[in-house]
Amino acid sequence: MDNNKPLIAHLSMFFACAFWGLMAPVGKDAMTHGITGIDMVTFRVVGAAVLFWVASFFVKREHPPVKDILHLGLAGLFGLVFNQCSYTIGLSITSPINSSIVTTSMPIFAMVLSALILKEPITGKKAGGVLMGFSGALLLILTSATADNSKVGDLRGDLLCMFAQLSFAFYLSMFNRLIKRYSVFTVNKWMFTFAAFAITPFTFSHVSAIAFSEISVKTWLETSFVVVVCTFVCYILTMQAQQVLRPTVVSVYNYVQPAVAVAVSVLTGLGVFKLPHALAVLLVFFGVRLVTKSKSRKDMMRENTPSGRTMA
Repeated sequence: MDNNKPLIAHLSMFFACAFWGLMAPVGKDAMTHGITGIDMVTFRVVGAAVLFWVASFFVKREHPPVKDILHLGLAGLFGLVFNQCSYTIGLSITSPINSSIVTTSMPIFAMVLSALILKEPITGKKAGGVLMGFSGALLLILTSATADNSKVGDLRGDLLCMFAQLSFAFYLSMFNRLIKRYSVFTVNKWMFTFAAFAITPFTFSHVSAIAFSEISVKTWLETSFVVVVCTFVCYILTMQAQQVLRPTVVSVYNYVQPAVAVAVSVLTGLGVFKLPHALAVLLVFFGVRLVTKSKSRKDMMRENTPSGRTMA
């Protein structure tokens, strides 16, 4: 079974990112037929909290101390509340193509925060990658700022989706060790519970005002897909994969999301793919590639020569 762990981890990351890529057009379609971004993020957080509590009764029970539970609540603030609220509401405003392209910038934010928080060195390769990724994001934002069609993009939505990546990168940098201490069900159960209590007081009146009888079955099925598959299942898959794969390998799977989102969005008419999008994709992808391929502090320490010179 241990020999199959790497394969299972790779398959888990691939399917999680493929589902997240599909979430952009599917969620966007639901949010243009009666479900708003605020409604969708409420369904995601509260629905996943319920599902993880139910699932926790069928797996080995863990009893984290109160201190760790509170820290998991804080992790839920950055990893779920700020992240999911910003991304879901941003997706409701901008195009699914733009939102998926922006998600690939997360490893760049993670690398910058690792340098600031974990004191990881900033090499020339990292700096070049960050600059390329920033250029791609800037091109995408400028394209949206001058667009008169939401299928091309919207500046507000792009910025919200970008803030979501920054928030998740901060969550990874600050709480990575804590998350690896417990099972995926224990971690997600408490994170989603705290997130649900954090957002429900602000969104309950909005959700209760939904004209439920007027929402089509198709829209409810799309919403259920986002909650059950793209939230509950995908969070299980990614956290299991992170127990086996290196962060740099995990980040490479971010490339799957825009590939799926762009293809489905163009085929269904939910998005328009133009030359600036292609250039932004190339800049962001190669920027992320440079950042993830650069050496970490541990790598550089291992490569120290006897004379004290560090290899480039």
